[in-house]
Order: sequence, then structure tokens, then C-alpha cells
Amino acid sequence: MGVICVLSTDRTPANAEVNQAESSEFMPNADDKKTPRFTDFEGKTSFGMSVFNLGNAIMGSGILGLAYAMANTGIVLFIILLTAVAGLSLYSIHLLLKSSGVVGIRAYEQLGFRAFGTPGKMAAGIAITLQNIGGETLSDITMEWYLNGNYLVVIVSCSVILPLALMKQLGYLGYTSGFSLSCMVFFLIAVIYKKFQVKCPFDDYAHNRTVLGFNTSVEADPGGVKITPEGDPACTPHLFNLNSQAAYTVPILAFAFVCHPEVLPIYTELRNPTKTKMQHISNISIGVMYIMYLLAALFGYLTFIDKVEAELLHTYSRIDPYDTLILCVRLAVLTAVTLTVPIVLFPVRRAIQQLFFPNKTFWWPRHIAIAVTLLTLINLLVIFAPNILGIFGVIGATSAPCLIFIFPAVFYIRIVPEEEEPMRSAPKILAACFAFLGVLFMVMSISFIIIDWTSGTSKGSSGH
Repeated sequence: MGVICVLSTDRTPANAEVNQAESSEFMPNADDKKTPRFTDFEGKTSFGMSVFNLGNAIMGSGILGLAYAMANTGIVLFIILLTAVAGLSLYSIHLLLKSSGVVGIRAYEQLGFRAFGTPGKMAAGIAITLQNIGGETLSDITMEWYLNGNYLVVIVSCSVILPLALMKQLGYLGYTSGFSLSCMVFFLIAVIYKKFQVKCPFDDYAHNRTVLGFNTSVEADPGGVKITPEGDPACTPHLFNLNSQAAYTVPILAFAFVCHPEVLPIYTELRNPTKTKMQHISNISIGVMYIMYLLAALFGYLTFIDKVEAELLHTYSRIDPYDTLILCVRLAVLTAVTLTVPIVLFPVRRAIQQLFFPNKTFWWPRHIAIAVTLLTLINLLVIFAPNILGIFGVIGATSAPCLIFIFPAVFYIRIVPEEEEPMRSAPKILAACFAFLGVLFMVMSISFIIIDWTSGTSKGSSGH
């Protein structure tokens, strides 16, 4: 978790707490004995709980925008992009684990420090802070939508998120992560079920009530959805589709798979940690999230086709805002995103610790103050944030490519010694191409988003 620790010969119990830094580097065990690998604690988190935590770090409100992304790319192109980003995320985690194993460091910021000194540590810390604050802001925006009030968001933040965010270790959040993922499974089941219940095309609830009230000759089902003959072009899904909003697809997908700041802390707390075990945890977590993302996007898109909105559940509410199932789903998503925030906040707090208090030992007042400050900032962003799509685009187009593509690759190239892997070796050439791909994604995404904004066609200009 990030600060380079100085070994002390003083191991008395009285000084044990003093020597426990909030972010610490594990010391390589040359004798490969079964002794604690970390200066602060021995990892005790099980394989299953680690999968829950990493899966919860991946899963979030990003799943609500994937059907919209599919509508702007078409089914086939979306699946290609989703598969590519998931595979690249796994390769990125491989680079992080390989780099951490070479130098005995399990902290993103310290890998940056080892590779490029203080600038590398600051770049990693800033990217993590921006990315995860963006993710937490999206979660709180989702809460604001569903709770319909800033006061309730603040109450939930203080009563639920803050106590969980004050945990010293990620392992304690395994049970809440498991429950959060269960809520998202319920969301997925509801999306699949609604595909076979909602007729296409649909009309807004208010419009249906007006039509039914003044023209009883219009046939409608009990939910107020107008039934029209089959074969309507508006109900025909596209295999390939490109429009101005497609510029958001890669940033949204990149945002949806960012879990890299949490990988090394979870690795640190893993019981009997090995690179192979942590890679298996990553494979399972990303694999499960890939399936959930694909199904949610596919069935959400097939339900509404081109009328799907950037926030999927809002589209269901346009049909019937009093639908009992959708109200339950809203509550489940609210619970899930609420329980995701503490996981996401953990690496942000560590990054702040690294940037401003790199040589300080753990201190509860500072630990609490950072958490309270972050939650306060996030709630303020929720109140004044322009819209959810803008946050997806900007954060996904900048910090996400850095954390997924650029940093793991350049850290790997700098950290792995040339005697082990020369610069012209296949692994380092592949890593260099990986970093270039990240830069290309970043430049293209930012360019497309700027063009979209300046053209005045962006749907992100509407409020959330």
C-alpha cells in the first residue's frame, strides 16, 4: 500500500502500532519462508472474498450506460470493443503483477516511484484520485437520482458509506462486496425479464395516459405500452452503427473495467499471496463482469433499441414510473453503488497519503479526516456535476487509459531489468505497443468528445 518502509530493529509490542504505516511496501522474502511478507500485517483475506472485492471495484454505475453505448455502435462492434477492453485489462493486470513481483512492491504509486521517481508517483497518485473520485461521483449521482434529494444523499453518505470507508483494510469489505454484486445480479435478471415484457416501440407514460383518456380506440397493454405491428424500423436492432455519440463508447468501456488501483491492495491482503493466485482472481472477476456487462447491454438495448438513454433505468421509468419491479431494481442498484464507494475510496485515500504524507505512520485522525474530506468533496460534485455522460467521457478518456494501458506498460518497461528482458524482447515490445495504444485511445477519445461538444450535438449537455 505504498510508502517505502525503513526496517527497524525495534520489534517490541509497544512500538508495533507506531511501525504500522497506512501504506507499506512488502519486503521480499529471500528465504521463501512462510513468514509475514508485509511490515504492517499478514494477509488474511480469502480467495473468494478477494474475488468479491475486485468484482465490486469493477462493477458500479458504469453498467447503466452500456446499453446506450451498444445503441451507438451496434451489437457486433460493441461485443468486439467489450472483448478487447476486457482482454487488455487482464493483460494490464499481468504487467502490474509482474512489475510488483520484480521489485517487491504492491502499491501502484510506489511502482511509479520506482520507475520514474517522484514524478511517476505523483502521476499515478493524481490519476488514481481523478479516476476514483469520478467513480464515486457517478455512484452518488445515481443515489441522487434514485433518492430524489441531496439531503438523502448526504444522510446515506454519513450513515452507511463513511463507517465502511473508515475500515483500515479492504478485506473487511468482502461481505458487503458480495451483497453489492448480488444486487447487481438482481438488476441483470430484471433487465432480461423486461425484454420479454416491454413491447416496442414504446411511448412515454404521460403520453399514453393522455391517449388512453381521449382515444379509447388505441390498443395498449396494461402497462400503458402501445402495441404496433411487427417490423417497425424503430424496433430493428443494428449489428453495426456509428454516430457522433459513438465517441463515448471506448471511454465508457474503459471506465467500466478500471479496477487497477485496487488490484495491488487486494493482492497485499490476500492469504498466502502469489502472482498466479492474484491473476486467477483477476481473471474470474473480469470474466464475470464481462458476462454481466454483455447481458445488461444486450437486453437493455434490445428492449429500447435507439430510444435507450445514457442511464438505462431512467428509460424504464419513462414507460411506467410506478412499476414495482423497476422500483425494486432502483433500490438494488442504489444499494450496490452505495457499497461500491468504500472500495473505490480506499486507493484514493492511499494516493493522498502517498502524495502528502509519504513518511507518516498510520494515525486515526488523519485517516478519518481524509475520508470525511473526500466524501464532502464528492457530495459537492454531485450537486454541481453537469451530467453523468460528461463524467463518463472525460474521466474515461483521460485517467482510465493511463491506469489501464499507459502506466502498467511503462512501469513494466522501466522496472523489469534488461538482463532479464532486453528492450528488444517480445514482452517489452508488446508492452510498448500497449502503452502506445493507450495514448492513441486517449487522444482519439478526447478529440471525438471535444468535437461532439463543440458541434452542439452532444446529449451530454442535458442535465442529469
